[in-house]
Amino acid sequence: MNTSEYKGVFVYAEQVDNVVGGIALELIGEGKRLAQDLKCDVTAVLIGADIKGQADRLAAYGADKVIIVEDEALKEYRTEPYTHAFSTVINQYKPEVVLVGATAIGRDLAPRVCARIHTGLTADCTQLDIGDFPLNPIPGKEQKHNQLLMTRPAFGGNTIATIACPDHRPQMATVRPGVMQKLEKNESLKAVIEEVKLSFEENVNYVEILDIVKSVANIVDIMDAKILVSGGRGVGGPENFYMLEDLAKELGGTVSCSRAVVDAGWKPKDFQVGQTGKTVRPNLYIAVGISGAIQHLAGMEESDLIIAINKDETAPIFGVADYGIVGDYKKILPGLTEKLRAEIAAKA
Repeated sequence: MNTSEYKGVFVYAEQVDNVVGGIALELIGEGKRLAQDLKCDVTAVLIGADIKGQADRLAAYGADKVIIVEDEALKEYRTEPYTHAFSTVINQYKPEVVLVGATAIGRDLAPRVCARIHTGLTADCTQLDIGDFPLNPIPGKEQKHNQLLMTRPAFGGNTIATIACPDHRPQMATVRPGVMQKLEKNESLKAVIEEVKLSFEENVNYVEILDIVKSVANIVDIMDAKILVSGGRGVGGPENFYMLEDLAKELGGTVSCSRAVVDAGWKPKDFQVGQTGKTVRPNLYIAVGISGAIQHLAGMEESDLIIAINKDETAPIFGVADYGIVGDYKKILPGLTEKLRAEIAAKA
C-alpha cells in the first residue's frame, strides 16, 4: 500500500433524526488538533436523508469540508447502506485518518467499514496523538513518523495501550463521547460542501425496520451534569449512598460513582466515571471515598473544581483535587448538607 496517497482527517458526523450529535462536534475539534500536526484539512462526512441543513453546523464547529451522502435508503440508520456509503467515500477520497464516535451506531458502523476497506481499527480511544512509531527506536527497524498514536484502556481498564497502524491507511479510531473538546462555535466559518451520489441496491444484508420505539430514560446522563457527587469503595456499601444523594439534591447535582462501586453491584454502570465508564467535565466534582486510580482520574480530572473527601491522606485523588478534606465522610457529609440546607432556607 502506498500510504503517501492518503491525506486529510475525516470525521463521521453521526446524526440521529437529522440532527448532528455532540460527539461529531467533539471529533471535529480533535481532528483540527491532529490536522495541525499533519498540515491538512478536516472533513466531516454527513450521511442520511434531508440532512444538508446540518452542514453549516459542522462548519461552525471547525469542519473545513463537508461531504454529504443523501438518499432515502439512508433515512434511518441501517448497517449495510451506511457501510456502503461511508466506505465508498473513504475509498474515493483516501483520507489518512478517520475518526468515528464510540456510540451505539459508531460501534456498529466502524468495524464493518474498516473490514470493507481493509485497514485496522482501534476502538474506544481516550487519547489521540501524532508521533513516531515505534515509540522508541528499535535497532534494525524503521521508525515511521507522523503516525496516529491511539491510546485506549486494555485488559478491563487495568492498563493503558498505545496502538498504531503504520502499514495501512486510513488509520481508524473510535473515540468515546465526552473525551475530546469541541471548539467554540463560530457561525462566520464556512465549509466547502461536496455531494456524493450513490446507488443503493437492497441485498440479503439489508434489514427491514418494522417499527421505531422511542422511550424516555429515567436515568440522568452524568455526562450532562454540572455538579456530580461521586462515591467510591470507601462509601462502604449501597445503603450509605443516601448521604451522597442528599448532598447532591441540595446542590442541584447528580450522584455518580467509581468502577469499584459498579463491580460490587452497588450502582448501575450508567453512573460510572472513568476510562471504562464515562468521561465527565462538570463545574463541580465531589469525590467521596474514592482513592483516585489512574483510570478514574482520566474520566474526571478535567472538571472545573474538584473536592476530595477521604480518610486516607495519601490517596492519589488529592493530587488532582483543588480542595481536600481528610476525614470520615459519614461525619462530613451530613454537616455539609445541613449547612447548605440552612443557607438555602435563609435565602428563600
